[in-house]
Amino acid sequence: MNRRSTELFLTIAGPALLLLVWEVLSRLEVISPFYWPAPSKLWGTAVEMFRDRGLWSDITASLWRIFAGFVIGTVPGVLLGLAMGLWWPVRIFFMPLASAIYAIPKIAILPLVIIAFGIGELSKIMIVAISIFFMIALSTMSGVLAIDDQFHDVATNLGANRWQMIVTVALPGSLPAIFTGMRLALGFALIVIVGTEFLAAKEGIGFVIWQNYQILRIKEMFVGLIITGLMGWAMNLALDVVERYAIPWRSQ
Repeated sequence: MNRRSTELFLTIAGPALLLLVWEVLSRLEVISPFYWPAPSKLWGTAVEMFRDRGLWSDITASLWRIFAGFVIGTVPGVLLGLAMGLWWPVRIFFMPLASAIYAIPKIAILPLVIIAFGIGELSKIMIVAISIFFMIALSTMSGVLAIDDQFHDVATNLGANRWQMIVTVALPGSLPAIFTGMRLALGFALIVIVGTEFLAAKEGIGFVIWQNYQILRIKEMFVGLIITGLMGWAMNLALDVVERYAIPWRSQ
């Protein structure tokens, strides 16, 4: 068995083992079959939810909010991180603010975001953007600061201006750290949007989970939880593909 086959096997084995243990414990009633229904009994519920209850629209609503908020938070976050890494006055100015906001549980600022942007889609997108902005900025800054000084010296000796320094040295050199931050930010964005949809949404995967929990439709709730996990896995997989094209030398 080669390395790729081993990786595929191990990737599948973990979730499969978890589902098998869950199935056995539920069927033997070691755990409550009502509160922990066997995974095999969730399939029919999932099909019904997709066919009759508009689960696709809930998934796409959540994915759109994550994507839009991710883009809005990532682009300025990378720009600020580059500036913080290259110029110490910018770093000194923003670090206290970044440290303070980064430490706040982001769901706690949801009321302020709703006040600022209203109860509609914009507030849900902006809570994601705000939640990941400084995470991306700090990751980018760390990547810039980790670049060997020789690269800066060579660019300076070749007469590079500030823009050229950013494009030819800071951005390429910090890409691995940026993608690491983006991967963390994607998971964080999923957590934030699900929590937001618990409290302030009429559609979305978080709304599905919360609504079914409140009326003890446990199978439907578990379907929502499993879909959330699959969404996180799919988003990370998509980011891996982008990363391979953006920084092919890293995979080598």
